[in-house]
Amino acid sequence: MTFKNTLLLTVSAALALTACDAATTADTTPAVKPPVASAAEIGRRIERLASDEFEGRAPSTKGGQMASQYIADEMAAAGLEPMGTNGTYFQPVELTEATVLPSSKMTLSKGDNTILSADQKSNAVYWTKRLDETLNIEDSELVYVGYGVVAPEYGRDDYAGIDVKGKTVVMLVNDPGFATGDDTYFKGKSMTYYGRWTYKFEEAGRQGAAAAIIVHQTEPASYGWDVVSGSWTGAQYDLVRPDGGASRTKLEGWVHLDDAKALFKAAGKDFDEVSKASASKDFKPFTMDGVTLDATLNQSVNKTVSRNVAGGVRGTKRPDEYVLYMAHWDHLGKNEDAEGDDKIWNGAVDNATGTAAIIEIGEAFVQQGAPERSAIFVAVTAEESGLLGSAYYAEDPLVPLNKTVAGINIDAILPIGITKDMIVVGYGASELEDKLKAVIEPRGMYIVPDPTPEAGYYYRSDHISLAKKGVPMLYADSGNEHVVNGLSFGEAFAKEYTKERYHKPGDEYDNSWDLSGIEATTEILFELGYGLANEDSWVNWYEGTEFRSIRDKSLGNK
Repeated sequence: MTFKNTLLLTVSAALALTACDAATTADTTPAVKPPVASAAEIGRRIERLASDEFEGRAPSTKGGQMASQYIADEMAAAGLEPMGTNGTYFQPVELTEATVLPSSKMTLSKGDNTILSADQKSNAVYWTKRLDETLNIEDSELVYVGYGVVAPEYGRDDYAGIDVKGKTVVMLVNDPGFATGDDTYFKGKSMTYYGRWTYKFEEAGRQGAAAAIIVHQTEPASYGWDVVSGSWTGAQYDLVRPDGGASRTKLEGWVHLDDAKALFKAAGKDFDEVSKASASKDFKPFTMDGVTLDATLNQSVNKTVSRNVAGGVRGTKRPDEYVLYMAHWDHLGKNEDAEGDDKIWNGAVDNATGTAAIIEIGEAFVQQGAPERSAIFVAVTAEESGLLGSAYYAEDPLVPLNKTVAGINIDAILPIGITKDMIVVGYGASELEDKLKAVIEPRGMYIVPDPTPEAGYYYRSDHISLAKKGVPMLYADSGNEHVVNGLSFGEAFAKEYTKERYHKPGDEYDNSWDLSGIEATTEILFELGYGLANEDSWVNWYEGTEFRSIRDKSLGNK
């Protein structure tokens, strides 16, 4: 990579020191060779991955197959060895693909009065994880369960004292800590896993509910209603579940805030008062006085196969130990029913940037010379459908997890330009942060925690699939403090992307992008991983973190 002059100076200094002390050289990490690629190469790959040719890279579509083949071809051209199954670059991932048909309906009523008739666009979005072609729910009583949380460690059970079997649970997005801001309750403004919509639907299934509905609110969700309607309509993917989805509710969905307020009014409640009271430790669930749900879900269901793409570099001394790089290659595909002329969700930032970066880093590993440990570069599928590709990899890894030293996840690098800071999502988790700090401080840079922990990004990208198995994972990104234009410029840039382009057709590649920051982030994460690959130590989670005991047990079995 044509990394910055700072790296070139560092390399020159390292080479000079090497010449002065050959005896020491034999016992130290090999000096990094001069860079061999350019930001133009990163941009070339981003532009191709985000092109209309791949039609938004939905996992099992023709465009998705073409995109994954392109990634494999780029890995081969970069000199990476195939690390998939049967000597290929691919790890097949079995998926179900389900599309709710227009004949479906969902109605919320009180007596003979219809409060909401869902249109799958402006007022409600719904689907099912079950594989039945037709599902019916009749006269299902609505029960409000606050945040839908069962969290013994926080002394919270939103289902306590009420039986929701066969009923429809209604709940808020995020968790009680967001509303209170109290750092001693949950994690204050920082979302916990209990705040994730995925958890809420899973818990509703465990409770035996017939349906589960989340009330959308922009601030605690961290995205607008258009992200909901754009992300969870059309074909929806899932891993092939042994029970065919029977453990999930028949219907899962979101309802627009304005319509939720009407529902609560029909139940004799004021939504604003109820939502405020829901954050209290004394919250109690309640039946929504006569409001019921009726639904018919008709869907087309297919089983399909997508694929993770994996290439690697074999280590020279400890080839059975691995440094992992991960990025998701998929996006939301094409939707002919979308409003406007642009029907393709190209996913340039999310995540053609990360995919291009791991290929570039892999190429740098090859050109710098194989390190002592091996490195594996995995572009995973179906992240946008619930981190499915990484979850599949975590259950059936291409290399043993207890031989995976650490992982670096790259997801959605904004083209802000060079910044003075790097953002670590889930800051305070592992010793990888100390390693990163050692890499960036000589550049005059510093680490900042995720500025929007309430958005729950720590639980919204693929690193969490491996973290839950104990593998120390770093999710780092370029920061917001632009070297020339300052912090406000970067913050405004990020805000504009989230509002106008995130999970929208507007996430497209632009030749005017300043790729210098993406290049710098790629450089830093290369140096971090290359250093890990030339060490013999094993990084771990910090003491007291939720994944430390899992890792300790795993390493005891390696």
